[in-house]
Amino acid sequence: MSASALSTLTAALLMVTGAAAPQPVPVSARVETPAVYDDEAGGNADADDPAVWVDPRHSGRSLVIATLKEAGLDVYDLDGRRLQRITAPAAPGEDAAPGRFNNVDVVYGFELGGKKTDLALVSDRGRDRVRAYAIDPAAVAAGRPPLRDVTAADVAPVFSASETDVDEQRTAYGLAAFSDDDNAYVAVSRRSETRVRLLKLEDRDGRVGYRTRDTLDLPGSFTLPNGRSWTPCADPGDHAQVEGMVVDQEKHVLYAAQEDVGLWRVELDDEEFERPELIDRVREYGTPWTYDAEEEECVIDTANDPGYGGKHLSADAEGTTIYHAADGKGYLLASSQGDNTFAVYERQGRNAYLGSFTVTDSAATDGVQHSDGAAVVNVPLGRSFPKGLLVTHDGEAMPADGDREGTNFKFTGWESVAGAFPKPLKIDTNSFDPRDTD
Repeated sequence: MSASALSTLTAALLMVTGAAAPQPVPVSARVETPAVYDDEAGGNADADDPAVWVDPRHSGRSLVIATLKEAGLDVYDLDGRRLQRITAPAAPGEDAAPGRFNNVDVVYGFELGGKKTDLALVSDRGRDRVRAYAIDPAAVAAGRPPLRDVTAADVAPVFSASETDVDEQRTAYGLAAFSDDDNAYVAVSRRSETRVRLLKLEDRDGRVGYRTRDTLDLPGSFTLPNGRSWTPCADPGDHAQVEGMVVDQEKHVLYAAQEDVGLWRVELDDEEFERPELIDRVREYGTPWTYDAEEEECVIDTANDPGYGGKHLSADAEGTTIYHAADGKGYLLASSQGDNTFAVYERQGRNAYLGSFTVTDSAATDGVQHSDGAAVVNVPLGRSFPKGLLVTHDGEAMPADGDREGTNFKFTGWESVAGAFPKPLKIDTNSFDPRDTD
């Protein structure tokens, strides 16, 4: 689907109405991973996006797999202990960009080399590829490193026409994986652009490759109710990119957070993108801005805000994840990075907004700020998280080494989130199995 096909979209697609949103409810995390540091001493590790892998035999041995950008991937147990570090690929040449792992997701039971294999799929922003890692339950049980690279050697760039184009870094950015019957797919967004591409995974002689199935270009500018055209805040030459994405594989729906615009819902029909619908907007939507070249940042003119924005998300709109419950119910969660909260929407119907929460300081961990990514599972994960688990990226982890700025991941029991709301959210540990892809 091209941008021209969406040129008539306006703010009237969905007007967010209703009373002012209630204050976010406080939630406390139970576990945190070791802080990582984005400097030379820390291996340029910058935590970003998590995924949860559920062990098929012993759920208490489930894993959290998380990206560290230039430092690659970390693998943690449910106590937050690091089990494995996978480095990103080195630069293929002196002037080329190195690998940089941005987002991660999990698919279960992909047929690889004649064997059902669970995969961690990663967007390599540095080299514009999707990387695949096989997850070995036997290695988890034996205490060995559980992930192994199974990326086909011949995978092509997701968006770039050449290796020279790769080095311009308009590359694979956000990522959401899902299965449909015996097939597996990844939706991948493009850095600094509005484009999202759908890839179908392929078994290439026991390694994972992919081919393009469809492409979607979200709008880069919008006609406001007053008739004026508005373009979201961006650096010169850049456009309103998407990062946080999740696919509801039961309903065949992609949710995509366009950072300075809002939250999109896109139906998937026969694994092709249908017309997108903007279901919520960031508060800054429609507000004039200028670019400060000296500071290299956008300056929002809040004094002239026309009031067309939403009430629940502050730019950037970021990580999205789905909590499943019976009969198509459950919740869509989205990180509101600008005010350090997470918005909760109904999974069914028109995705009505239910409220927001924030992960605050506790005796066990500090709170969560500027969160990029999140992942939630409803199933019991052993004695550690018997009611399900929410993992959130923390962009300002408590410094553990002087004045160095750290990042990490926080683990919160789902019952803590559900019980914090005045009308408690559902806790349903039985009706959805993430391994059931039928």
